[in-house]
Amino acid sequence: MQKLSIIIPAYNEERTITAILDRVLDVQLDQITKELVIVNDCSKDNTVSVVEQYIAEHPDTSIQLFQQPVNMGKGAALHRGIKEATGDFIIIQDADLEYDPREYRDLLKPVIEGNADVVYGSRFAGSNPHRILFFWHTIGNKFLTFLSNMFTNLNLTDMETCYKLFKAPIIKSLDLKENRFGFEPEVTAKTSRIPKVRIYEVGISYYGRTYEEGKKINWQDGFRAIWCILKYNIWAR
Repeated sequence: MQKLSIIIPAYNEERTITAILDRVLDVQLDQITKELVIVNDCSKDNTVSVVEQYIAEHPDTSIQLFQQPVNMGKGAALHRGIKEATGDFIIIQDADLEYDPREYRDLLKPVIEGNADVVYGSRFAGSNPHRILFFWHTIGNKFLTFLSNMFTNLNLTDMETCYKLFKAPIIKSLDLKENRFGFEPEVTAKTSRIPKVRIYEVGISYYGRTYEEGKKINWQDGFRAIWCILKYNIWAR
């Protein structure tokens, strides 16, 4: 029996964390068990107490909660989750409701069938539902993907996606540095240089949030992503 570790970085997600945990637990994966690794990034709301109550109410599930000593950013939370994960495969799941855990099956399929080592879930491919929101965010995401592809020689359509699934030894072998949203271009750059790595992409749904609904990434993170693309593809090779 193989195991999928689902890493959930959480910062001020008391409104949605229970709903996403319900959705993750509801997913049935043939011959694969699930391990939930929640990393609280020093939330200022009741995220921790909500998660602790949820764990107490689900004693037969594999849910672990880890605490960051100070607010360090999404990337740092993911580094901690990757370190603590014990599964054969690792996937990243945001604590909001923008991504649909029912699509784990689609992401796992190329790996289970022996074709892939890494699978990206693209919000810009396929025919699944996509919420219509911010024009300039879309342009920015596509520009960052294009710039990243220029250096990695990949033909991804969505480098900035949350849904990235790895064989555990692949992601655990990387020396990751970025503590905030620079995680995405850094992990893409370093994964692309692994000899003979097989990267696949599948279309996924996207139920995006507005800033009023809790969206956190902003234009400053976009400039940081450009810096990270240049840094990890040129200067830090």
